[in-house]
Amino acid sequence: MDYKAEKITPYGSGESKTGQVRQMFDSIAPAYDFMNRAMTMGIDKWWRRKAVKMVGKYSPTKILDVATGTGDFAMQLWRTLHPANGVTGIDLSRQMLDVAVAKVEKAGIAGNCTFNEGDCMALKFADGQFDAVTVAFGVRNFEHLEQGYAEMHRVLRPGGVLCVLELSTPVNPAIKCLYDIYTRTLIPLVGRMISHDSRAYSYLPESIAAVPQGDEMCGIMRRAGFKNCSFRRMTFGTCTIYMGEK
Repeated sequence: MDYKAEKITPYGSGESKTGQVRQMFDSIAPAYDFMNRAMTMGIDKWWRRKAVKMVGKYSPTKILDVATGTGDFAMQLWRTLHPANGVTGIDLSRQMLDVAVAKVEKAGIAGNCTFNEGDCMALKFADGQFDAVTVAFGVRNFEHLEQGYAEMHRVLRPGGVLCVLELSTPVNPAIKCLYDIYTRTLIPLVGRMISHDSRAYSYLPESIAAVPQGDEMCGIMRRAGFKNCSFRRMTFGTCTIYMGEK
């Protein structure tokens, strides 16, 4: 099945979405953490803490963080849950991973959070290798949603958990109106000024609006083999946490 989000690309060129997403994140890596804090007013930290707490209920000993970016979620998972076999993060962007590596080295936890360049469409891990798979703010960048979910399902052990943290669109009409103004005018303007990438922060609201949300996202998870799928909207629906079990 094709999804609208798969057709939304950062630069609209003939290159694949995967290639364009890699190029975009390489471009904005130095500004990424600052923009995350600025555009969410720091609330993204609370979203991650909530998601980590939900993953913690499964007592995972080995965690894979897909689309790990600059490593914030991977580091939070380690600091809170201390999985015995650590946290492995993968990402398309070498520049984002370089930031992640520098952060864990500075924090003194490089041996517990490791990072590798990789594509979520073809994970380089054996079947059933992880107790938990997480992905924060990355699913809407997948070139093929169902393939990405199928791969995450494959590398989970039976009884393992998937946690997806993703930006979403408010359902309340009044809040959505304010949200649209903020995400489609202010964020692209500031993003261009800070990151010097004219498209990256215009792509952001476009991809949020296009990605499947709520029950539709849970339906994709179920088709990939996940059970007991659920979602929880956060902060007026601007972010959603999805959970599923293998």
